[in-house]
Amino acid sequence: MAEAIRFHLDPRCPWCWQTSKWVRRLHEIGEVNASWGLFSLEVVNFTRPIEEFDMTTSIAAPSQRTFVSVRESLGQDAASKYYETLGHRYFELEQDLQQESTVKGALSDAGIDTAHYDTAMADPATWEVVLGEHLDLVNNSRSFGVPTIRLDGGSGPAIFGPVISNPPTNDDDAVNLWKSIAWLTRYENFSELKRNRTIDPDLALYRTYTGKQAGKK
Repeated sequence: MAEAIRFHLDPRCPWCWQTSKWVRRLHEIGEVNASWGLFSLEVVNFTRPIEEFDMTTSIAAPSQRTFVSVRESLGQDAASKYYETLGHRYFELEQDLQQESTVKGALSDAGIDTAHYDTAMADPATWEVVLGEHLDLVNNSRSFGVPTIRLDGGSGPAIFGPVISNPPTNDDDAVNLWKSIAWLTRYENFSELKRNRTIDPDLALYRTYTGKQAGKK
């Protein structure tokens, strides 16, 4: 029986994006029943009172607010597809995540009415949903970043990760990784595993970024 999980995402994070490909495949083969929630890296890194956070200048807020509109109107499958096409435009085509054309293009790619962008931008409540989901995860699940997976359909224990450079190339590895993560998530005595990265993510945006960083040295 597929285990119900909620995958919390920020569309800016390449590690979250790579891990989401693995989760999406687990959903496709019936290993998990994935739903999709939000997290804000900009909010978690904001050092002033949250009341001073300006969503109108946020890089990710337009795409996140549109995600809320899609999910609440069309359901989880549509939200998953939108995140998939948005990630492709951002990480592979290197389009500006803050631009209306990028978000509307992703909606169109997913077969979703682009009016969801306009609806989301006209309704301040969409940002309240983003912020509410973020704060709930931080305050009630001890989460501090993405990807975060929460078990029991989003009401159970949560864990940051797994942080993977690239999704598993076969379903056996995908399922074995999931079983390990699920066990650790339910094991309250466990808190952390970490090691240095040896494989970079296979993403155009990441290659561009690391190339620019190398050029500054």
